[in-house]
Amino acid sequence: MIDKNAKIYIAGHTGMVGKAVCQLLRERGYRNLLLKSEAELDLREQDKTEKLFQEQRPDYVLLFAAKVGGIKANINYPADFLYDNIMIEANIIQRSYKYKVKKLLYLGSSCIYPRNCPQPMKEECLLSGELEPTNEGYALAKIVGLKLCQYYNQQFATNFICLIPCNLYGINDNFDLDSSHVIPALIRKFHEGKINQKPDVTVWGSGKARREFLFVDDLADACLYFMDCYNGKEVINVGPGEDIPMSELVFLIKDIVGYRGRVVFDSTQPEGMPRKLLDVGRLKRLGWKPKTKLEDGIKITYEWYCRAYG
Repeated sequence: MIDKNAKIYIAGHTGMVGKAVCQLLRERGYRNLLLKSEAELDLREQDKTEKLFQEQRPDYVLLFAAKVGGIKANINYPADFLYDNIMIEANIIQRSYKYKVKKLLYLGSSCIYPRNCPQPMKEECLLSGELEPTNEGYALAKIVGLKLCQYYNQQFATNFICLIPCNLYGINDNFDLDSSHVIPALIRKFHEGKINQKPDVTVWGSGKARREFLFVDDLADACLYFMDCYNGKEVINVGPGEDIPMSELVFLIKDIVGYRGRVVFDSTQPEGMPRKLLDVGRLKRLGWKPKTKLEDGIKITYEWYCRAYG
């Protein structure tokens, strides 16, 4: 296990995953956390990233920093998603090697699997086919980071581990409709529909696509579990191993929020990959599984949204 006095750098601590991990670390007695906001440190800049590692010399690195967004943002800003994420990953991974970080955890994304990947998606399927066009820029960047970790392990015997989570949601999520993922977007749409007594709410897609979801607190637990217990070189899918049709998800959130109007599915809008379900056989063999059911996690998220946004 990581020593309680070790210096742990959480890159991206202001994001949803970073906040959940910071909270869990503190609950477990870790106090020597190195935290820098985006305003304090632009990780796309090599000289500033170099200075941080040179001065602070972290023992462990958790790499959550990334430019992220939903399908609309990915379609509109593919160059930003590709460039920003490659620069962030490359700067942190290279400095972690240079300054002899004991262990680094890199977070991938299930969108890095091919669009027509056999379901459920095994880790061995990476780079076996074309990517989903609507988020190709982001997916390419996340693949580069994952391969960079593997190549540093291969060439320099570093201890860089990689997790590939399914779609995430939870407390501290992004609820901006121009850049949010599906669950926070639906929560906001239905909440505003309820408050403003709208007769109908329009959602993107036909509702036929299927997705798998993981509550952010469960991912935080998985991150610390594998930082403590895993030193292998294989990437690990992280998720419940169960998916849901988007139409069913839509009506689940509608009921939790309490919206009574009509739902309109706009099939002229993109809905991404037809299905994204992770094969979690390796995850189970390594002894970890999530605790939070989807309905319970959405209820917790909606309650938090009401407190945070009214």
